[in-house]
Amino acid sequence: MTSRLDRVTEERLKTIDDLRAKGTEPYPHSYHPSHTTAQARALCQQAGERSQRVSVAGRVTAKRAMGKMAFLDLRDGAGKLQASLRRDVLGDERYELLKDIDIGDFVGVGGELFVTRTGEITVDTAELVFLAKSLRPLPEKWHGLVDVETRYRQRYLDLISNDEARRTFALRSSIVSATRRFLEDDGYIEVETPVLQSKAGGALARPFVTHHHALDADLYLRIALELSLKKLIVGGIDRVYEMGRVFRNEGISIRHNPEFTLMECYRAYADYEDMMDLTERLFSTVARTVLGTTRVEFRGQTVELAPPWQRVTLREKVKELSGIDFEEYPDAESLHERLLQEGVHIEGTPGRGHLIDELISTFVEPKLVQPVFLLDYPVEMSPFPKKKRGNPRLVERFEAFICGLEFANAFTELNDPVDQRQRLEEQLRDRVGDEDVQVADEDFLEAMEYGMPPTGGLGIGIDRLVMLLTGQESIRDVILFPQLKGRQDA
Repeated sequence: MTSRLDRVTEERLKTIDDLRAKGTEPYPHSYHPSHTTAQARALCQQAGERSQRVSVAGRVTAKRAMGKMAFLDLRDGAGKLQASLRRDVLGDERYELLKDIDIGDFVGVGGELFVTRTGEITVDTAELVFLAKSLRPLPEKWHGLVDVETRYRQRYLDLISNDEARRTFALRSSIVSATRRFLEDDGYIEVETPVLQSKAGGALARPFVTHHHALDADLYLRIALELSLKKLIVGGIDRVYEMGRVFRNEGISIRHNPEFTLMECYRAYADYEDMMDLTERLFSTVARTVLGTTRVEFRGQTVELAPPWQRVTLREKVKELSGIDFEEYPDAESLHERLLQEGVHIEGTPGRGHLIDELISTFVEPKLVQPVFLLDYPVEMSPFPKKKRGNPRLVERFEAFICGLEFANAFTELNDPVDQRQRLEEQLRDRVGDEDVQVADEDFLEAMEYGMPPTGGLGIGIDRLVMLLTGQESIRDVILFPQLKGRQDA
């Protein structure tokens, strides 16, 4: 049985043949509108009673016929504009094209602007040009497309139908640009580093593996930007950053996507206190630039991003919210037993660092609303920061949380090559068989042996920053093409 979609496609294919037979090309090579729809509307408002001639192009999103007159709504990337079509202006031949125009087609119109009795700015069409014939009809109820699977898998339909989606991704572009401008105004140089790497290092994550046929070698998609950027600090680029895709072969959720955009920056002669200042200034400046305010609505909360943010030690906050002082449990066995008493069950034989991470995610993260820096993490959790001044069991690291989500991670970077090698080797011994483990990258360690100055490093998840500033709950709503399960075709 022929489906409705098949029948519509067949009818539109026939229309294409008919158009060409009448000398109208439904897919011309180009069209040069004089104005966007937004520019045309602004021109009409500025001109007042004076007539202005424009040409605009866009997708037909509505069609209303009234005898010898019809109206089309055209939408381009800037907005929407109405066009009126009259037989006595277009002539019989061009007016007959109206019956071949369907919702979803692209057309160009030219004519003088006027305002209807209902106050609608309109093009009095004297020129009508086919630009692209759509073979598939837009989905039913496309004006209010809400099916999540369709919105994510066919993002173009989401963008056609949802003003909110278009606004979100326009804001994303502005947020990325504002972040770059902020860093460059602060003296940072943007660089690009390899995506394909011989070692998977710089973070605790399971990598994606690919094979290079010419080299007959397995390579890894990068899981972080850290090691390459710190080599550039060694090389004398004192303020450096990169914003790019990283890849982690892990779970998919409303907070996680296997490929995401990460910004990492490194500053010579700085420490994690300097990175806290940088984080506060970056978030508040970007928010003010793109939204005009530092106060945002996120996850049902009103959040103030202006400095200063709260600063509290991790130990203090974990003890406050869980009742557990992890410093009283110096080994994994005793801490594991304490978590079991609290009803927190973890499979296998987790290390002390993993157990403390579980404490944070279970008891602390959900209760953090306003921006806060959690400071000074146990050394088992972080092989790259310098040890805390005055307490060698801790490292100078912070994570920034807002409304239960981590947004930034930063260190006073370890620049002692002997200590760095020792910590990576100890981690490898302690976590044999664990895929989420740092790799002792000899090229990086060799670079450090040439000398790296004191350095502060910061990483910010750009997708989560966009979520925060656009008020979106899911990371899939701020990534144009999020990773989805394979579609099961019938």
